[in-house]
Amino acid sequence: MAKETMVAGLDLGSTKIAAIIGEVTDDGNVKVIGVGCTPSNGLRKGIVITLEDTVESIRNAITEAEHMAGLKVSSVVAGIAGDHIRSMESKGVIAVSGNEITELDINRVIEQAKAVSIPAEREIIHALPQEFIVDQQRGIKDPLGMSGVRLESTVHIVTGAVTSAKNIYKSIERAGLKVRDLVLQPLASSYAVLDPEETELGVALIDIGGGTTDIAIFHEGSLKYTHVIGLGGVNLTNDIAIGLRTPRAHAEKIKLRYGCAMSSLVDDEERIRVPSVGGRGEREVPRRLLCEIMEPRVEEIFSIAEREVRKTDYADLLAAGVVVTGGTANLEGLAQLAETIFDLPVRTGIPGNISGLTDAVRNPIHATGVGLLLYAKKHMTDRFSKIGDGASLWYGIWNRMKNWFSETFLIG
Repeated sequence: MAKETMVAGLDLGSTKIAAIIGEVTDDGNVKVIGVGCTPSNGLRKGIVITLEDTVESIRNAITEAEHMAGLKVSSVVAGIAGDHIRSMESKGVIAVSGNEITELDINRVIEQAKAVSIPAEREIIHALPQEFIVDQQRGIKDPLGMSGVRLESTVHIVTGAVTSAKNIYKSIERAGLKVRDLVLQPLASSYAVLDPEETELGVALIDIGGGTTDIAIFHEGSLKYTHVIGLGGVNLTNDIAIGLRTPRAHAEKIKLRYGCAMSSLVDDEERIRVPSVGGRGEREVPRRLLCEIMEPRVEEIFSIAEREVRKTDYADLLAAGVVVTGGTANLEGLAQLAETIFDLPVRTGIPGNISGLTDAVRNPIHATGVGLLLYAKKHMTDRFSKIGDGASLWYGIWNRMKNWFSETFLIG
């Protein structure tokens, strides 16, 4: 298989690390050919807390995906998340260099918009064009080839902590891989679970992972707002472990098998068996008790998300409602509870737009991994998607990282 037709995504989560290998087919689609998923032992809320454990988890996930695909992976597109992520809007203005707007002009105006003051410990992850204005004409998506003398751009800038990016980069390099790009995880998920009509009308994507919940608002086809909440599926597991007095490993299994976000959906007579701690025997408890433990935490996550959405200028522009994805989106009753809190239509986001091993990845838990493949494919084939986005932005930081790490490990 030619290198340029193979893409690999690496989803670095707090509870699992997933590697997905795909092939870009002749018709431009992505065919999934390998999937690997292992427990994440060195990450917490998107931050590397134990380097060697993270490296080992990455190796295990990649090896599993390589065995399934029957080929070796040399580079990956990796996701980045965590409560260190911040976003803002910025504007740029330039005079067009000739009679016609060129790609150089577009790059110049985006660079102008990126020239904002950010702390030294932060770095730009993405600079995503929202719209262009040519001689006061607004709403232009791609001004290439248009006539004009003044070009303006509105750009959504996403920044992250340099140290967090550096440790992710270092973990992947030590696992024997090169990083093709770092991508904001909710942005990647949007490629897998959102329809173009939804992003045009206005939609809020809520990605509930293990350690964090990511919010991304789209309108008129562009990412408008991002925010990270430091709560996720792990908090539900901890609540169950404490409330039912059971080991955390069993609490996770109970959550996945019997969990429900709305206790009103559970039969009063239904009962479940719960292992005890300290070698004590199993106990039988009402399933409703489990759900009464979980429901307040799910309500808290959605209530915080709803307040964050209300703070924005787009709260009344979400005609397509809310899409919930991530591993916790599999929880029974979650979409119904979200509807009561957001007072908007809610659906579960299941990865699509792919072929091949669809049964292995058609699960909200793989939204980010599949989205990374689709993101990589777009950046291989779409000229405009490369302008001002992560690939060029991270090139600079990676070069600086190479200098920082050159004394520690070899970078090819």
